[in-house]
Amino acid sequence: MAARARGFGQYSGVARAIERVGERWALLIVRDLLVGPRRYGDLKASLPRIPTNILADRLRELQESGVVRRVPTVRGGYELTPLGRELEPVVLALERWGWSVLGDPGEEERVSHEALAVALRSAFRPEAAAIEPATEYVLHVGPASVAAVVDGSALEVVPIGPDAVPQPRPSEPADAAGASVEFALEPSQLRDLIAGRADAAAVPVLAGDADGVARFARTFHIEAADPPDDAAGGLAASAA
Repeated sequence: MAARARGFGQYSGVARAIERVGERWALLIVRDLLVGPRRYGDLKASLPRIPTNILADRLRELQESGVVRRVPTVRGGYELTPLGRELEPVVLALERWGWSVLGDPGEEERVSHEALAVALRSAFRPEAAAIEPATEYVLHVGPASVAAVVDGSALEVVPIGPDAVPQPRPSEPADAAGASVEFALEPSQLRDLIAGRADAAAVPVLAGDADGVARFARTFHIEAADPPDDAAGGLAASAA
């Protein structure tokens, strides 16, 4: 059997997975494609710091690995293969782990529509949602906006807004009378709300149900541990 040119020399599931999706930017491309098919330009807009040649390389490598494929009906479009979609629980678990040590946003760090959609999917608590009224949440975090419909233990969430990739808006819940809320947060405020450290009553409601923010906080939650005092400095030093 031929040696794997870029392998780790390990006969291991973790090693094989990292060989396929462990390159820089690869899992962020997978994250965005979990939200839906995207064109090359859509991916570049969502990941503004990725060099164009690296994006092209990652897409080619992910196609060769059987994780991504071209969308025949969309010019320049990409989507996850069935194998690629099996990464969803891995990405959501990694998202939850990352939110637990998120820290404060850097000056140039932004939230994309796709990142916000995946964050809500990772924070969703179906057992808590099942005992709450069906609700549509319209959430704005910086430049990113999503519509999320929670109906029982089911969640449907899509990016919205003039610069979002067009997608069908989620269906309203069957019992939607008065069960909608629209509110806006800064990224750090969303982090604190999802972590249970923010006062939901202090969040201004733009439209809809005044109790909707508190219901959101009960429905979307990630236990967030405070990072060690030297964590931010260590990360900054390693990035320098």
